[in-house]
Amino acid sequence: MSALTGSNVSWKRPFFTVWAGQALSLLSSAVLQMGLIWHLALVSNSALVLSMASMAAFLPMALLMSFAGALVDRWNRKLTMIGADLFIALISLVLGLYTFYADPPLYLVMGVLFLRSLGTAFHSPAISAITPLLVPPSELTRCAGYTHTIQTLGFIAGTSLAAILYPLWGLRGMIFLDVLGAVLASLAVALVKIPPVPAGNSSIEQKPQKGNFLKALGAEVVQGYGVLKEARGIFAVVWLGVIFSVFYSPVNALFPLLVFDYFGGTTTQASIVEILFALGMVGGGLVLGVWGGFKNRGLSLILSVALIGLPIGISGLLPPGGFMVFAALSFLMGFSAPFYSGPLKALVQERIGPEYLGRVFGLYGSLSSAAMFIGLIITGLLADMTGFTIWFVISGSIISLLALVMAAVPSIRGIEGYERKP
Repeated sequence: MSALTGSNVSWKRPFFTVWAGQALSLLSSAVLQMGLIWHLALVSNSALVLSMASMAAFLPMALLMSFAGALVDRWNRKLTMIGADLFIALISLVLGLYTFYADPPLYLVMGVLFLRSLGTAFHSPAISAITPLLVPPSELTRCAGYTHTIQTLGFIAGTSLAAILYPLWGLRGMIFLDVLGAVLASLAVALVKIPPVPAGNSSIEQKPQKGNFLKALGAEVVQGYGVLKEARGIFAVVWLGVIFSVFYSPVNALFPLLVFDYFGGTTTQASIVEILFALGMVGGGLVLGVWGGFKNRGLSLILSVALIGLPIGISGLLPPGGFMVFAALSFLMGFSAPFYSGPLKALVQERIGPEYLGRVFGLYGSLSSAAMFIGLIITGLLADMTGFTIWFVISGSIISLLALVMAAVPSIRGIEGYERKP
């Protein structure tokens, strides 16, 4: 029984109350995100503008999440989550009010995307750091599976709902829906009693540093890295996961191009591939939530990476008539993904002292975002040179090789043998 949650029954109501609010917020955010993309596309008709919008929504998390995580560890995590949600709602509200006077210019939409991402940079490590305060350690992997399912369903439903609401409500209605979702998410967190962060026992000093604010904050980020380095197995998984993200994250962007240019498919077939991938993620998340995964979570991590890398590589070797096989492989890729992200998040929540979780998840978020950025650059430069199919083979081969490397690392293979230091 977790000392933080009191009983294995009492944890369920607060956890699912918080995540019910988050599900509403995720749904409304997905609706608005799609609405903003469509608005930019219709107003500018420019690929450059859409690329700049992606950068505006991406860079704050890549550059600032590690520092935001350090602040999460300093601040009240419950208030941080509520504050981040309300900040995002306020930014959306400003944009919504502007639409009563004129169509929002491109620079305003870019600024909104940037500031919403800034709020997410605080919200993401805060909720990851709160979860182990509510959930018994034995249930963390299951809850990570349910969380993955909720996030994926929110994105799917939000994208579908956006297609219905945009012609009916326009951008303004979608903005105010997002404001409502953020407010409801804040109320859900406000209704839940979050236990205090217990005193830590790590050999790394956890007290906030004194002196110059930025220097002190940087020192606390370094502390978080030191604590992560102490976590044998997890530290190796994180860095191999960064390499994994470089080659895995941009592959989804190539799915439509592979369907159109190689398989000679239609927009309907491209949509089928995206839907099957998303349904695979939902299915994998549900299976992980119900089953809990392998007892040795190192095995889950290794098999997940292998079952992502192999289908990617095989996809690049298919003949032009192999669309149906590619669709099935896309489902398998999606199904495998939660068995990597879920156990890894649970291991971090279980093995890292709760007083450090904000900065550790912040560091991981920054590293993952930076890896995605690097991967997009590499893919953009090399995929056109090698061809889409060859790039699938290269990416799949490298990811499969990473699975073999993970299996060869004793601290990953036997990751269940390492506990948090007393």
